[in-house]
Formats: sequence, C-alpha cells, structure tokens
Amino acid sequence: MNDDAPVRVRSLVKRFGRFTALDGLDLEVAAGQVHGFLGPNGAGKSTTIRVLLGLYRPDGGTVRVLGRDPAHEASAINREISYVPGDVALWPNLTGGQALDTLAGLRGRRDRAREEELVERFELDPTKKVRTYSKGNRQKVALVAALAAPTRLLVLDEPTSGLDPLMERVFTEEIARASAQGRTVLLSSHILAEVQHLCSAVTIIKQGRVVEHGDLETLRRLARTQIEIRADDQTLNRAAAELEDRGIPADRADDQLSVQVESALVPRAMEVVAACRVTDVRCGPASLEDLFLRHYEDAR
Repeated sequence: MNDDAPVRVRSLVKRFGRFTALDGLDLEVAAGQVHGFLGPNGAGKSTTIRVLLGLYRPDGGTVRVLGRDPAHEASAINREISYVPGDVALWPNLTGGQALDTLAGLRGRRDRAREEELVERFELDPTKKVRTYSKGNRQKVALVAALAAPTRLLVLDEPTSGLDPLMERVFTEEIARASAQGRTVLLSSHILAEVQHLCSAVTIIKQGRVVEHGDLETLRRLARTQIEIRADDQTLNRAAAELEDRGIPADRADDQLSVQVESALVPRAMEVVAACRVTDVRCGPASLEDLFLRHYEDAR
C-alpha cells in the first residue's frame, strides 16, 4: 500500500447482522487521481464510502483517509474532504445561498469567488428556498459547495443524479479542472461513459469484493473486443459456421454478424474474417461498459 495515497483500504470487512456487505475489500486511490468506483446495485459502493467518512465502523481490515483512521478521526477528515451523495438532503426553509453559507460554516473555510463562479456555471438560483428545488437543483447546491471548498479529496457518490445533460457536461469539465489542480477524486457512478471519460483508474466491486482494478487501459484489455462484419448472406452464413467451429458464438442481424471475444481470441476470429474474404470489418476497442456488464451478468 502506498503511504501517500489519500485513500488506502485493505481487507475491509463490514457486516450488518448476518449479512456481510464488504468482504475483504481493497481500495487505493493515488494522489491527484480521478478513480472510478463501480459495481451493480448492492455491491457495497455506498457502504465503503460511509466507512471512509466515519459513518460506519469497520468490522475488520484497515482504513486510512488522508493518513487518518476515520473510525476515530472523522471530524478532522471531513474538514479536508468534499462529499456529495446521490440524493442530497438540505434544510428546506433555507435558500440555496443560505445552505451554501451553512455548509461552508461547518467546514470553517471558504472560497467565495470560486463559489460564485460555480453558481453561475451550474445555473443555480441561490435566492430560492430549498423546498422549491428539484432533485437536480439540490445536487447543484452540493456540487457547488464541494467543488468550491479548498479540500484535497472529493468523494462523489452518484453525484450527477438528477442533472440534465448540459449540467452533466459542466460537472465533467469541473472534475477535469479539479484533477488538473492536483485534487484527488473518488467517483462512484453508474454512468459508465462518465467514468470512462474522466477516470484514469477504476475499481469494480461485486458482492463486497473487488473483481477488477487497475488503470483504465489495463482494464480495457481485459474486456471483450467487439468485431462486426457486413457481407452477403452466403458469406455471413459461412463466417458464422466457421466461428462456431472455433468456439466463438456469433449474433446475426440482417446483413451484419457480431461477435464479442476476449483479447486472446481476436486473432482466431480475424482468421475467419480473412478466410471468408470479408472486406467490411469493424473491430472496436474494448469499453469499460463491456467489462462492467460482464461482471454484472455473472452476478445475476
């Protein structure tokens, strides 16, 4: 484990009665990194984040956030991090501006100029009462407070929930800016395109355990590659039969044949393509979505 990593988790166990939510989970987020944290619903992502914040105490393993143990130093840790949950609850009788005042007051530090810039970027009306806000506007208040705060670590749990596509783009730009400034980001999200665009490293968990982790390029190589070929019926029928003989199932749709193969099987599939003299071929790079869905389907 890297002692300089803002988030270091080793063999984390968390139980709720007889149910084991986290079963020996490891997670390390390097300084200045935007780290994607993925998994199907119920995989343990939010439980892990609550342990990092000191809201839950672990039943086993070690946890360090900014060099401190959240089970005993949660107050000190939370002054140094920005947290945005997926469903923000605010004081209904306060205005958005008053909510920002309160959140800044709880931390004890504030960058008003940056806050005003973000209010404008996210098109937030701070004069309205929180009780009149939509879910998306409540998310905006939390995002403005988190991004404007002079903190080293951002912990974001489904942070774009309720935002429209335009505001999601603003969020993406602001996270890229935070990373460029040297801030560390742990991003839990179900929007795979968002993670793939922003993150340099990814951890995928399932049933409280890590199933894949590493830098994004390494994980892409682990995912299956999509190969699509277009040809006449006779050629496609021949290609499908030869792929089947080599243990590679193919899906047929009109004039197109598609296969998903692991990296080791790509040469075998391309041999069939060449032997059938197919000229219209697309071999797509593996995506994070392919990898995630593979584990999700296994879990189901």
